[in-house]
Amino acid sequence: MADLFNKISFKNINFKNRIVMPPMVIGWSDNSGNISDDHVDYYKKRAKGGCGLIISEAHSVTKNGRLADNQLGIWDDRHIEGLKKIADVCHKYDAKVIVQINHAGLKTPKSVSTTAYAPSDIKYNDANVIALTLDQIAKLQNDFLEAAKRAMKAGLDGVEIHGAHGFLIGQFMSPITNKRTDKYGGDINNRARFAIEVIEMIKAEVSEKHFLIGYRMGGNEPTLEDGIKIAKLIENSGIDILHVSSGMDGGSIPVVPDDFNYNWIVYCGTEIKKNVKVPVIVVNRIRTPNQAKYLIENNMADFVAVGRGQLADPEWANKANSNNKIIPYIDVPLFSSYQN
Repeated sequence: MADLFNKISFKNINFKNRIVMPPMVIGWSDNSGNISDDHVDYYKKRAKGGCGLIISEAHSVTKNGRLADNQLGIWDDRHIEGLKKIADVCHKYDAKVIVQINHAGLKTPKSVSTTAYAPSDIKYNDANVIALTLDQIAKLQNDFLEAAKRAMKAGLDGVEIHGAHGFLIGQFMSPITNKRTDKYGGDINNRARFAIEVIEMIKAEVSEKHFLIGYRMGGNEPTLEDGIKIAKLIENSGIDILHVSSGMDGGSIPVVPDDFNYNWIVYCGTEIKKNVKVPVIVVNRIRTPNQAKYLIENNMADFVAVGRGQLADPEWANKANSNNKIIPYIDVPLFSSYQN
């Protein structure tokens, strides 16, 4: 029987346990998107605290596609130096670390760009949304590829492509926001095309290197049934690990069985786990070591992401392993699109 502190290996990468620090936007950057010493120290504390896999917060693949004007960036080679510092400090404590790469799409705020580019020119708040052309789609896909190449140069263990929480790739996935009539719109295979082509581009670049390609997905995009179909499509594209969270606003919330002691986001992850062979990370308000252990011991997940818990107590993983008292987190809201 698997345990929260059992090692797990795939793609020739060894993880010392099943605890994940999920990507949570803390900002702290400026218009340059550069990593500061505060960022390095922040990740160092969680690596030293025993976490097995750290997924660093969302880094934008373009300057004009940031989700906030203080978001970190991975759109320029000058960002490699900061990423390398995070890779080195995490590896010092035997934690694996990957970077989440994203584009905000129609959620791009006006403080970042007066124009928000998205799959379709639908109304979203007060944004001036323009539908992407095919040439612009190709350029954006290459931006994701270049971001992954920078992550490799920095010595990170991989990337997580952000397809959840209603950002650009999730906007392509969801029929709520994707009204295209070309090859990137329509049925679920076409809506998944943008993400799958990005995965295939990165996969071709890394070949058999020890470099993870992860994908964070909405389990309800827009229904759990659709989420399962998307998970299978993404798995078949050659992804290494799936991280299941929530999808675009307006998606259907699945009914959770009475005997399931977690919320609907975790439920989506455990249901998707039943339908794929690649490792699955589940996330959202998993608060205690016992809650995390139960999911692993009952083969409901391969990894458990603990967000707020590791914000409150960087030593969460070490204390869980030694049965020491963990500092409880205060339930305050994080960035609105991040649910951990």
